[in-house]
Amino acid sequence: MLDKSKFFFLGAALFSGVSSTLYPVVVLKTRQQVSQTRVSCMKTAYSILRHEGFRGLYRGFGTSLMGTIPARALYMTALEVTKSNVGTATIRLGLPEPTAAAIANAAAGLSAAMASQLVWTPIDVVSQRLMVQSNRSSNPSNPNMSPCKYHGGIDAFRKILRTDGLRGLYRGFGISILTYAPSNAAWWASYSVAQRLLWGGISCYFYKKEEESRKNMGSSGGSGGIFRPDSKTIGQTVRNLVREGGWTACYRGVGPRWASMSMSATTMITTYEFLKRLSAKNQENLT
Repeated sequence: MLDKSKFFFLGAALFSGVSSTLYPVVVLKTRQQVSQTRVSCMKTAYSILRHEGFRGLYRGFGTSLMGTIPARALYMTALEVTKSNVGTATIRLGLPEPTAAAIANAAAGLSAAMASQLVWTPIDVVSQRLMVQSNRSSNPSNPNMSPCKYHGGIDAFRKILRTDGLRGLYRGFGISILTYAPSNAAWWASYSVAQRLLWGGISCYFYKKEEESRKNMGSSGGSGGIFRPDSKTIGQTVRNLVREGGWTACYRGVGPRWASMSMSATTMITTYEFLKRLSAKNQENLT
């Protein structure tokens, strides 16, 4: 039912626009996570704007944007292919259509997250290294920012690969899978159920309104990240965080992260549904 070339071309453009809009929130979240002191989101934003300018809110954006296109394409491909195949298989097993749809969406979210992390993890490693670096001469009083040592995404990629090898580009891959795969499965399954309930309720409402209108007319005669810059294990990282700032240190950046995830989920699903409607083939071409 989809024009694949239009689907991926428009998808790249639309999701790139969404990423550029939400990127400053991701930078704020990452800066707060690596900060050794508790600083509010507003103060972090003010400090970046004061010492680094507006450009500081978009550090690493070029690298992230380069990864967005293949990662989103991989994500949407895995999502649609898995949803179609699993949906067909569950229907053949005799499961009710709502249950089959929920299972298909859960499996699709799981496979899409796992597939996209093959691209997202190295992109995140590089872009986050760029996010947390700043020119010390512009802000010498900030001990949390390291001196500028990467000259763009390609330079960071080469240096990480040279010093840490391919393993360095995939730091946090395992924890990313454990984080995003189950959450995507739950998210898409919940979305499937919520969408069915929402549109079912709206359809029922308008159907009743139409029936009432017909009756009235008849009576009158009418007719729904973890940022991990080093090679420590997860356990070591958690112990160091707790030792440095207590258990609250594990929740640094939770405000911007919550805002980022909420806005990202809302804009992503709106963009996704809009994209599918833009890419739908004409019924004349299907017959």
